[in-house]
Amino acid sequence: MWTVLSVSGVSLARMTTYVLLPGAASDSRYWRLVVPLLRAHGHEVVTPDLPCEDDTAGFEEYADVVVDAVRGYSDLVVVAQSMAGFTAPIVATRVPVRRIVLVNAMVPVAGETGDQWWATSGSSAAMRANDVREGRDPNREFDPVEVFLHDVPEALWEEPLGQSGRPFETVWPLERWPDVATSAVVSAGDRLFPVGFQRELLRVRLGVEPVEIDGGHLPALANPDGLVRALVGIG
Repeated sequence: MWTVLSVSGVSLARMTTYVLLPGAASDSRYWRLVVPLLRAHGHEVVTPDLPCEDDTAGFEEYADVVVDAVRGYSDLVVVAQSMAGFTAPIVATRVPVRRIVLVNAMVPVAGETGDQWWATSGSSAAMRANDVREGRDPNREFDPVEVFLHDVPEALWEEPLGQSGRPFETVWPLERWPDVATSAVVSAGDRLFPVGFQRELLRVRLGVEPVEIDGGHLPALANPDGLVRALVGIG
C-alpha cells in the first residue's frame, strides 16, 4: 500500500517495502512470480536468501541476514512463508516493522523449538486427520510432490535446497510475539498445514483471523495472483 503523509500541507506518498522470506529448503526463487506483481503495484520488494544449508545458523542467524538485507528501506511489511514464521517476529524486534504477514506459517511460542512445534501445535495430528478425510493413506511414505507440489505447474518444480536441522533444534528466543500488527494468509488446499488447523492455531496463539485463498502450501508458485491480492489488500 501507499502510506500518505502530510508535510506542511503537502501530501507525499511512501511505498511499502515487502520483505519476502521463504520457507525451509528454499530461497528467493520461490517468490519469482510474486515480485513483479508487487512491483507493478508500485512497491519495493526485498527477497533475502536465508542460510538454510548452514549447520551453524539458527533462527537468530536467519534474522541477522534479513536485518542486513533491509538496511536503507522503510515501511517494512515482512511476509513469512511456512518455517519463516519463526524468523519474522525476531526481525521485528530488531528493526522497525509495520506489519508481519504469515503465509501458511509456523507460529511459535516461547520455549518451543522447531522440532517440538509439530507436536505441540497439533500440526502432525492435523495433517494425518486431513489425509484420512481426503482419502490419502496417512501411513504412506512422505511424498514432497503430493504434499507441496500437487497444484504447482510442473515447469516451476525445482530441486529443493538442503535444509540444516539446526534451526529446528534451537529454542525460539523470544518471550512473546512482538507488539507488531500481524496478519495471515492461509491456503484452502494446504496438505501440510490444513486450513482448519491453521485457523485454530492463529486464533489461539495470536488472536488473528486469516485471509483464505485458493491453493496448496506454496501459493507464491501455485496462486501468485491470489497471494498478491491478499497481501496488497492487507496492506
